[in-house]
Amino acid sequence: MTNPPLSRQPTQADLKNFFLKDRFAAHVGIELLEMAPGRAKAKLEIHDHHRNAVGVVHGGAIFSLADLVFAVASNSHGTVALGINVSISYMTAARGGTLVAEAEEVSINPKLATYLIRIRDDEQTLIALFQGTVYRKREALPVTQ
Repeated sequence: MTNPPLSRQPTQADLKNFFLKDRFAAHVGIELLEMAPGRAKAKLEIHDHHRNAVGVVHGGAIFSLADLVFAVASNSHGTVALGINVSISYMTAARGGTLVAEAEEVSINPKLATYLIRIRDDEQTLIALFQGTVYRKREALPVTQ
């Protein structure tokens, strides 16, 4: 069974306004930069409160950045999509500056979709790779409410 047709594909403005409601991402300091069907990009400027006890960027801050672009990319088709499995691999410690996460859709069908998210620092060093799968519900994303 396929997802029901939407009255219209959500625009970038619709999606941005919808994801501004993500209070946790806003609290952490994540800024959504770009979105398109199956894609998203966001940044996080690192501050002292993003550091762990040894002084590097906390893994939870990196995960949160990746998780937001995962959510935006997977919901960008206008259908509610909820994460059912994620994993993250940290390649190297991030120490400061700005981190950027970019999500790319790898596979999609009416029920499941998979995304790869790359997190890089200011020097384009790969900090982490995040892979996630979502379950695509039958309901439209409530972007115009």
